[in-house]
Amino acid sequence: MLAPERRSRRDLLAATAIVVVVAVAAAVVWVRSDARATTSITAASPLSALVPAAASPTTLTPLWTAPSAATRIPAVAAGAVVTGDGSGVQGRDPSTGAVVWSYTRDLALCAVAAEWSRAVAVYRDGQGCSQVTSLEGATGERGPQRSSEADDAVSLTGDGTYLASVGSTRLEVWRSDLVRTLEYGRVDQLISPGFQPRSGCTLRSAASVPARLTVVETCPGDAADRLTLLDPAPADAAKPEIRASVLLPSSGARVLAVTATEEAVLLPEADGGPQVAVYSGSGVLVSQEPVPLTAADLAALTSSPVLPTVATGAVTVVTVGATALALGSSDLALRWSTAGVLGAGTLVGGALLVPTDGAVTELDPTTGTVGRAVPVDRGGWTGPVQLATAGPVLLEQRGPTLAALGS
Repeated sequence: MLAPERRSRRDLLAATAIVVVVAVAAAVVWVRSDARATTSITAASPLSALVPAAASPTTLTPLWTAPSAATRIPAVAAGAVVTGDGSGVQGRDPSTGAVVWSYTRDLALCAVAAEWSRAVAVYRDGQGCSQVTSLEGATGERGPQRSSEADDAVSLTGDGTYLASVGSTRLEVWRSDLVRTLEYGRVDQLISPGFQPRSGCTLRSAASVPARLTVVETCPGDAADRLTLLDPAPADAAKPEIRASVLLPSSGARVLAVTATEEAVLLPEADGGPQVAVYSGSGVLVSQEPVPLTAADLAALTSSPVLPTVATGAVTVVTVGATALALGSSDLALRWSTAGVLGAGTLVGGALLVPTDGAVTELDPTTGTVGRAVPVDRGGWTGPVQLATAGPVLLEQRGPTLAALGS
């Protein structure tokens, strides 16, 4: 019979070393992991669905405020008002501002938006604004996530089907599961060699509908800006499919609105003054007309590639500086304009509400006729204001602060 196997001191030391190495490796993975660096607190019970207000308010009183530097416009997702500031995202009760769910990482937020009844939070790491997490609006539960190279600053713009992350040199389009359907601009040439139609371009502006993404870009060798129309979901996300790409007659252009068949582009440096040019889906100029924008309006055009808009059904209202331009939904022709606004409005009970100095003012969305003005105390804030609603609550994005108003 064989003698029982004995473990030598060397065997014991080796086994101990292996255990230590495994423990250290596990600790390193934990220290570096997203799980350790993330705090997620979900709602005790789902937030109720919001019921839109039946009529515009006759009075407005402050309800609550919260820091939200990461939202460009008020974000509302499935019953929650979503705020984002520093490294944390919160889902708040619209009436009280109480935090019902939260999500925090050890990274700085780039942007937060609402799409597909979820909050979409973009965080900055060594690859730019590349870490993306979606959170269910009603509960704060984590949904799809993704990570990919991005610029150091991005703007998020959605059309109900896709969400685009737009930087100055690169953009991506995602579907609701956060799978990338398109990358355009600066890419890793080792992974996608020669797939992009141009290189070294600066992306100036973008807007989309489910069937088409419209981009204004400035490219080396071009005499002016370029209008490029893209498929938002080509067969291969790394190989853009261009529907059309044409040089514009001047520089400084911005995309104002996009329909299923046309796009409206602001030409602030056109001969004779600012104009809106409408192009077909194949890049053919359809019409061009002057718009009543002041020098101060044009100076207010920032580096952000996305202009605030609100679709009313009859028109799409785009805010440029202190002027609202209403473009017809059928042909993108200018229907009306009004000066003295502070930002984009919102629809309530059939009326278009726009922020004005010390008030929220009603406009007829079809004609632009000015109605009553409801006073608002903004506590000394005089900068841009973007409106949205969460049921009966009116929301104002005042720079890095979100304010809620009730009637």
